[in-house]
Amino acid sequence: MSFKQENIHPFNHLLPRESKEQLLNQHAKVFWFTGLSGSGKSTIAKGLEEELHAKGFFSVVLDGDNVRAGINNNLGFSNEDRLENIRRTAEVAKLFLQNGVIVICCFVSPTEEIRNLARTIIGENDFKEIFVNTPIEECEKRDVKGLYAKARKGEIKDFTGVNAPFEIPANPDLEIQTQKKSVEENVNEVMSFVIPHISLLKSKIKNELYS
Repeated sequence: MSFKQENIHPFNHLLPRESKEQLLNQHAKVFWFTGLSGSGKSTIAKGLEEELHAKGFFSVVLDGDNVRAGINNNLGFSNEDRLENIRRTAEVAKLFLQNGVIVICCFVSPTEEIRNLARTIIGENDFKEIFVNTPIEECEKRDVKGLYAKARKGEIKDFTGVNAPFEIPANPDLEIQTQKKSVEENVNEVMSFVIPHISLLKSKIKNELYS
């Protein structure tokens, strides 16, 4: 006998998100990094996590490669599988969000459809889209895994930027131009954007951040 959806009853009698945010002294948000492979998403996210940790914020990073190696290891790169990859990830991010955690997501998420799916699941007010805008030529230079070269040889199918499209975000909350800046400069730019969204005591945090 199959288990039907109507037999699932989510457990709702949990401590509210606000109580956990007060405990952690932060507002929970999801910061969704999108951009081509090699654009610098994961590098900036790692730096952001380290800076937040140093300032006393509790965050978690969900990275495309790590997620695909684990909970989404049964998915490929067709449009349907990309949607499912993002759907599952957004649901995981939402669970962290509901428990007061700042979530940093790093996914190519190449189309507006895919990014809007994540935004809908997480919620408009809690979803902050950060477009890591790096020209594909620069991404290829940084490609230590040789993925672009394999894609151009036809060894990898449906590779974004080569034989699969990347749709430029229409209205990102933040756009980072990485090409002529250091990692530290990029991280600082993102930090300046992030801090006002997550601070419970904005004036105190601002003073500590720039003191």
